[in-house]
Amino acid sequence: MAHAEWYGHTGGPGRSGQAADGGRQEKRGRRGRGKRAGTRGAGTRGEKRREKHLRRGLRREVPSTVGLLADAHDFAAMRRYRTFVFDDHAVYLRHVDTLLKELASQGVPATVALFDPDEYAEYCEDTGLDPDSVAGRGRYTARIPASGAAVAYTGQSVDVLVPQLISTAVRKATWEYATTLLADLGDCADCGEDIAGAAFDRASHMLERLLEAAGPGTHHLVCSVPVGTEQLLAVVHAEHPAGEREPVRLGSSEAAEFVSVLAVGIALESAGGVVLRTTVPGDDDRVHGWRLSRSSLVPLTAGEVFNAYCTDAETGDPLAPESGVDYRAGFAVSLDGPGDTGRHH
Repeated sequence: MAHAEWYGHTGGPGRSGQAADGGRQEKRGRRGRGKRAGTRGAGTRGEKRREKHLRRGLRREVPSTVGLLADAHDFAAMRRYRTFVFDDHAVYLRHVDTLLKELASQGVPATVALFDPDEYAEYCEDTGLDPDSVAGRGRYTARIPASGAAVAYTGQSVDVLVPQLISTAVRKATWEYATTLLADLGDCADCGEDIAGAAFDRASHMLERLLEAAGPGTHHLVCSVPVGTEQLLAVVHAEHPAGEREPVRLGSSEAAEFVSVLAVGIALESAGGVVLRTTVPGDDDRVHGWRLSRSSLVPLTAGEVFNAYCTDAETGDPLAPESGVDYRAGFAVSLDGPGDTGRHH
C-alpha cells in the first residue's frame, strides 16, 4: 500500500494542451509504473525471505541447554514452585523428549543438563534470583554444563539420556572426591616430595604402560579403590589401532578420572584393583586383572580373574561366565623410567 501511494504521488496529470494520445501515453506510463512497482515489491519480498533465512541460520549457530529432572524425587521438589507447570513426571519426560526432537529437526545443537533442585535453590539464594520464576530456572540451567553433569543430545531417547546423565554425575563426583583427597595429602615426611603429584605421575605411567602392553584392539579398563566406607570407581575406554605408529586414542576426561582414582589408591597404599577387557574383531574378548599393592600393579592369576568376573559383588554368589570371553592372568606392567617414583611415605 505504501508503494502504491508513493507511485501515485509521483505520477501527476499531463500538461494542458497535450494531444489526445496523451491519455494513451498516460495509460502506458501507469502500466510501466505498475510493472516497476511489482519488481520493487518482489525485490523487497526476496530481501525479507533472505533475512528470515539468515536468522534461521544464525539460530542453528546458537546452542540450547535443556535442564532435565532425572528422577521422581527431584521432580517432586520442583512442584513446590507455582511457575513450574508440570504435575506428572512421565508426562514431563515425554515433553522433554519432544522438545529435543524439535530442536534437532531445526538443526539446533542441544545439550541436556542434570537439573538439581537443591543446587538450584542455593544458586538463587546466592544470586538473589526468584526461584519461582522461569528466568531463574533458565539462568541456572545455562550454567550447568560449565560445572555440572551434561551430555550432548544426538537423538537418543530420554530413557537413554537419564542413565547417561546419572553416570556422568557419578563420574564427576568421584573425580572431585578423588582430587580433594589428593590435594589434602601434602608432602612426603621423608623426602619432601608432593605425594599427590608423585602418585598422579605414577598412575599416569601405569595407564600408559597397560595400554601399550595390551596391544591393538578396543580396551575397557575399570579401576576400583576403597576409601573408608566409599568405593571409588573409574572407567576408561581406549582404541589402539593396529599400526605400530598409530597412537592410542582415549578420552581426556575419562583418562583424568581413571588416573585420579588410581592415584588415590597409590598415595593411600589402599587395596584396589584394575580390570582390562580387550575386544578384537574375530576373536574372543580377553580379560586381565591386577591388584594394587604397595603402589604397584600385581598380576592376578587366570583363576582369580575368573572368580572376580564371575562373582556377584554384592551377594558373593557365583555368576555364569560369559560366552566368548577368555579369562587370562594379568601381564607384568613395567614402570621403569620417568614416573616410577615408588613409595614416598
